Amino acid sequence: MNRFHVHLNVADLDASIRFYSELFAAQPAVLKPDYAKWMLEDPRVNFAISTTGRAPGIDHLGFQVDSSEELAALGKRLDAAGGAVVPEAATICCYARSDKNWTEDPQGTRWETFHTFGEATTYHAGDAACATDGAACSPDVASMKPRPQQATSCCAPQSGCC
Repeated sequence: MNRFHVHLNVADLDASIRFYSELFAAQPAVLKPDYAKWMLEDPRVNFAISTTGRAPGIDHLGFQVDSSEELAALGKRLDAAGGAVVPEAATICCYARSDKNWTEDPQGTRWETFHTFGEATTYHAGDAACATDGAACSPDVASMKPRPQQATSCCAPQSGCC
């Protein structure tokens, strides 16, 4: 695992950017009208905030990895942990292009594991047929029919998403 990931929904982006910039002693690495992200080294975390329609608070937690092989290995660990694993290949989310695996822990906290391989010009792809809610780029895992985790992240959720 290369970098811990936290995504918060916030009510006031500007106030939150000021707060977290002071807390982290750093400006966001990515700053958009509805989104900000800090790629911190100490602690090593991808910390993102957005104002995209969900209630303020933790949206999801996760791990960002550096390769598709690491993503596949982490997907196997998620599968072994007993959660339903929902893969998303080549998705656009949070102004980035990524392959992902989603799951929920026993309490219902959403977990995202992902490998980012490029930038995007939009927050999300906006595919109406996709189970991803667009508000936060994270799928409603319970509404999707996950496939067993594969050796690679080549397979999209059965819903035909993304």
